Amino acid sequence: MSNAIDTAALRDHLQSFAQREGIRQWDLGASRSTSASVQVDRGEAKQMKASQRSSITVRVWNDKGLVGITSSTDLSASGLERALQGARRASDYGNSEDIPAFSPLAKAPTPELHRPLQPAQGIQTLLNTLKDAEHQLLERHAAIETVPYNGLSEGCSERIYLNSDGALRQMQRSQASLYLYARAEETGRKPRSGGAVRLALGSDQLDVQGCINEAAERTISHLGYQPIDTGRYLVCFTPEAFLDLLGAFSSMVNARAVLDGVSLSRENSIGDQVAVPFFTLHDNGLHPDHIGAAPFDGEGTPTRKLCLIQDGALVNFLHSEATARHFGVEPTGHAGLGAKVSVGPDWFEVGTSEGTSSGTTHLHHAQSNETFVLIESLSALHAGVKASQGAFSLPFDGWLVRGGERISVEAATVAGDFRDVLQGIVHLEEAIVTHQGVCPHVWVDGLAITGEA
Repeated sequence: MSNAIDTAALRDHLQSFAQREGIRQWDLGASRSTSASVQVDRGEAKQMKASQRSSITVRVWNDKGLVGITSSTDLSASGLERALQGARRASDYGNSEDIPAFSPLAKAPTPELHRPLQPAQGIQTLLNTLKDAEHQLLERHAAIETVPYNGLSEGCSERIYLNSDGALRQMQRSQASLYLYARAEETGRKPRSGGAVRLALGSDQLDVQGCINEAAERTISHLGYQPIDTGRYLVCFTPEAFLDLLGAFSSMVNARAVLDGVSLSRENSIGDQVAVPFFTLHDNGLHPDHIGAAPFDGEGTPTRKLCLIQDGALVNFLHSEATARHFGVEPTGHAGLGAKVSVGPDWFEVGTSEGTSSGTTHLHHAQSNETFVLIESLSALHAGVKASQGAFSLPFDGWLVRGGERISVEAATVAGDFRDVLQGIVHLEEAIVTHQGVCPHVWVDGLAITGEA
C-alpha cells in the first residue's frame, strides 16, 4: 500500500470545513485496501484479480442532537466535504429514539500490537504457488479428481477513526489467506470433500504444505463412508465445528441483539448459569495468533480481552457506546460504525475454567475407546439455526468412532438446543489455536443425530 493517510491533515481539513458550515459535532471512519487474489482449475488460471477499495462513513449531529450519516468511496477533500454536507442534511431525519454518542474511550490509549507489515509477493508468484499446491493435492490419491474451491490472496489495509472531540486513530495491517477444498469420487460412490484454510501476515509466511496435507487427509478419510443409525450419541466437536456453532449463537452475548429482542439472553441475564461450571469463554481480539487483530473498533474504543462466560456463568455482554450507556458500563471495543451501530465478536477463546475439571478426562478424540460421533464441520449455519430461540438442525461431516476406528458418516444432521449443548458439555480437551479462534475439542452427551433415510 502507498503511504499512510495523513490523519492529522485530514482532521484539520474536516474541522475547518465543519466550522465553516456550522457543524459542531461529527466523526468519521474510513478504510482503504489493496489486494490480489488467484484461483486455479486443473493447472490453469481460473481467476486473477487485483483491487483497490476505499470507503468512508461520516456522522453529523445537528443542533437538535439528531444524527445523520453518509457513506462514500471518495476520500478526496471534495468527497469528504460532500459527505459532511450529506450527513448534515440527513440529520434532519435522524431517529430521536436511538441517538449514538462518541465513545468515552475514543481517546484512551490503545494496546500495542506487534503485526509487522509484510511485502506483497505479486500475483504471478501467487499463481505459481497455488498451481503447485493444487497439483500436489491432486497427486495425493487417485480418487481426488478436482480441487473445485481454492484461492490464494494477499493484501494490505488501513483504517482510521476521527472525531470533532480530538480522537485520532489509525492502523495498518497486511494479511494473506489460502484455502484448498478437494473433491474425491470413486465408482458407484458419492463424491466426498474436505478442505483446509491457512492465514498469515504475508503470503510468504503461509503454511502451504500444512494446508495441502490437511485437505488431503480430511478428503481421503471420508472415502469409506457408511450410513449412521438415527439416535442420541456422545458427540465430540472439533474446535472449528464448535466455534462455528458458537458463532451462530453469538447473539446470546451481544448487547445489541439483547436490546433488539433477538437474543437468547435478556437484560437481566448477567449472572445466569448458562453452561457447565468448568466452561469459560473470552473474546480476545488481541490474541497473538489472531492475524486480523485491530487495536480499536469502529467507534475508536480500544480492543481488549473480555470474559463473557466465567465458570459457566454469563458475566459480560459485547458492547458499543450506545448499548454500554444503556447498561451503565463501559464500551468493550466491539462496535461497527453505521446508522445503527452494530456489535460483533472479534476472536473467541474457549477453555476450561482455572482450577476446575470435567471429571471425564479419559475422553480424547484420538485415543478414546468410547463409541462417539466426531463432528468435523457443520453446514447450512444460516438456514439451520434459529439464533433467538436456541434451536439448530445442521448437516455435518464427521465420523462414527468405535474402539478407536473411524468410519465416515455418509449423510446426517445434528440437532438440539444450544443452551442444552452448553449445559451438556462433559469434557473439554486442551485448547487449540485455529484460524477462527482458540478452542478445545468439546464433548457433549446425548445429542440427536439423524441419519439419511
